[in-house]
Amino acid sequence: MAKSKKSQKEEKNIVAVEQALSRSEQFIERHQNNIIYTVAIIVLLIAGYIGYTRFILEPRNREARAEMFMAEKYFERQDFELALEGDAEYPGFLEIISDYRRTDAANLSRFYAGISLMQLGEWEEGIEFLEKFRKRDQLLGAMAFGAIGDAYWQLGDTERAARYYRRAYEYKPNDLTTPAYLMKAGMLFESEGRYADALSRYKRIRDEYRDSAEARDIEKYIARAEAKR
Repeated sequence: MAKSKKSQKEEKNIVAVEQALSRSEQFIERHQNNIIYTVAIIVLLIAGYIGYTRFILEPRNREARAEMFMAEKYFERQDFELALEGDAEYPGFLEIISDYRRTDAANLSRFYAGISLMQLGEWEEGIEFLEKFRKRDQLLGAMAFGAIGDAYWQLGDTERAARYYRRAYEYKPNDLTTPAYLMKAGMLFESEGRYADALSRYKRIRDEYRDSAEARDIEKYIARAEAKR
């Protein structure tokens, strides 16, 4: 009797599967043209993207990287105006951004341009470029957020400065940029009389980043914040 019930159950399951397959086949038959059309569009889009990336974007990016060589040299020499504007022979970062849009080189040029403008005291313009910079790299991403924080502090907007310092030290935490921007956030809070907030950042440096450069004198900052709290 038990075997009979089991057999009936298996037969019902088989019938259910067959019905489901039949419905699927009917659906495919009714919508065959639409399915083929949709799949064809997807294949064309993928092929187009691969072709655009390989045969257009990558060569343009290589060209742009070669073109921005001198601008990077000027940046290293701290000749920020030439880094931005270029010279008679080589383009600057601004021209790279304009002429090689959507390339990685243009994106990196936004970072360089933002920092260069800030070095020249053009804080708001620098913020605009760094906001547009696609922050993928662990260090450059944190540095971009931190530089925006610096700019807002210079502009007197300490609330936004603190917000960007937080984004900087929370961005892909590491032993280099995280303690650096925890330190800047602490110093900002201390300048605002927010000693408890400053103390919490200093203690994080001491407890979590004891091998960092910022940790060497951190006890001095902790003691000062505790005394004023």
